[in-house]
Amino acid sequence: MILVIPDVLDADTVKQLRAKLTTVKFVDGAQTAGAAAKQVKHNLQADMNSPDYQQLNNWILPKIGDNPLFESACLPLKFTRVRFSRYRDAMTYGPHIDAPMMGEIRSDISFTLFLADPSEYDGGELVMHEPGGDRAFKLRPGHMIAYPATTLHQVAPVTRGERLVAFGWVQSLVRDAANRETLYDLYQARLSLLERGGCEREADLIGKSRSNLMRMWAEP
Repeated sequence: MILVIPDVLDADTVKQLRAKLTTVKFVDGAQTAGAAAKQVKHNLQADMNSPDYQQLNNWILPKIGDNPLFESACLPLKFTRVRFSRYRDAMTYGPHIDAPMMGEIRSDISFTLFLADPSEYDGGELVMHEPGGDRAFKLRPGHMIAYPATTLHQVAPVTRGERLVAFGWVQSLVRDAANRETLYDLYQARLSLLERGGCEREADLIGKSRSNLMRMWAEP
């Protein structure tokens, strides 16, 4: 499931984050890539040894993890540290699959949080290569996309301006992407019934089924 999550950050928080990033050193992104990815990764990435980086990570990560839509869809168990990247001057990241392990974290889900307004740059779309065709995403600042880390994807070349994003990976309580989607559908269906009113019994049964499936599928 590829899920667009709006308003993870409001406009003021995006502005604060962008200001804080001016104090962080950015280095060649290929330094953090594996052998295959080095051949196609051409961007700048925040130096995680930069003095201000850890404070920035600790500030932004709860804002992502506590988002209700993200939590219900991704069921996060563990996070990597949030990374930050810049693309400009025809920088790009060619087709690739994210590494299955990020340190001690199994990368079940990838997420990208957009920080620059689409009007500020040309190109830079996050392109998902799916069996039914390619899908491109270029979201407003503060909006985020979460998708299975098994997805072949790329970042299109930035031909004007600068693309700025935060990104990272999640190990989910539920490893299987199809099972996570089923649990998310049940969560949304229960909310819909509760909002409608008069369907509390049906909502309770859906909630019961979702909880029992979580017991079957969760890997704490």
